[in-house]
Amino acid sequence: MTEQVDLRSDTVTKPTPGMRRAMAEAEVGDDVYGEDPTVTALEEHVAGLFGHEAGLFVPSGTMGNQIGLRLVCEPGQEVLCDADAHIVTYEMGAAAVLFGISTRTVVSDGGRLDTAALVEQVRPHGDWHLTATAAVAVENSHNRGGGLVQPLEQLQALWDWSRQAGVDVHLDGARIWNASVSSGVDLATYGGLADTASVCLSKGLGAPIGSVLVASAERIAAARLWRKRLGGGMRQVGVLAAAGRYALDHHLDRLAEDHEHAQLLAKRLGADPAAVHTNIVRLDDVPAPVVAEAAKAQGVLVSQVSPQRLRLVTNLGVDRAGVERAADVLAELLGC
Repeated sequence: MTEQVDLRSDTVTKPTPGMRRAMAEAEVGDDVYGEDPTVTALEEHVAGLFGHEAGLFVPSGTMGNQIGLRLVCEPGQEVLCDADAHIVTYEMGAAAVLFGISTRTVVSDGGRLDTAALVEQVRPHGDWHLTATAAVAVENSHNRGGGLVQPLEQLQALWDWSRQAGVDVHLDGARIWNASVSSGVDLATYGGLADTASVCLSKGLGAPIGSVLVASAERIAAARLWRKRLGGGMRQVGVLAAAGRYALDHHLDRLAEDHEHAQLLAKRLGADPAAVHTNIVRLDDVPAPVVAEAAKAQGVLVSQVSPQRLRLVTNLGVDRAGVERAADVLAELLGC
């Protein structure tokens, strides 16, 4: 039987043997009491990478994002973001349900940050007719934007404006690692352009679970309370934090390989390689359900984003041979 090639997402990866050893050997303690040394070390390490004072290990990116939003936005205020942002598309209305936070969106060009367009939509504090904009959220890289890397000059412009306007910036950095490897912009620079940031360990880096929220020490102290309220207090969770640290030590630089594989797929399958910034390839104007089912029958799994769009995500679990086989299968189905 031919081995399956899974390009549905970079969340489908499984721990490598080295990662499993690190998990098995991790020193642990009760993290709710602040006694798990492996968790503490991970939090400090990630905070340092992004130039922030403190970090908080959370089970999921959604929890990291939502706690991050609550830190910069009070109930009855609003967060402004892109219309295709993960926080408003895939997080189940959590900001409103959990925290009474409004969200308002601005349609962008394929997820690309346009600071001027966002700033134009900001609602001021002090006008009792309006819901005040407390924060702006930015996603980098942008999932529904096909892994787009946000332009550094736009991020800098947003940050500079926000300091004068009294509006905070939250970074959904689920795939910030991919953005950094692709652009060459270091993590501390990205981190320095956000008040709060949630970064994911279980996508391209290949850990089985977990994200880290970074911010000031004061805000992370508040975030720890919110994590507990939301049921995210964890005990001997160093076995999972060890996977995240292993991923950072061994799987960060190799993201460039996933980007190369995405370029290969784009070129073979008729997508615009210039539009493929990282590890996500969008195939538009195709009979997505038909192609996806036919590819599945040949052992190649892809995601149907819409009836006319497929998404392919290169990842740790698919080597060059697997990518080439997927390209062969899909090229034949698409008539490329």
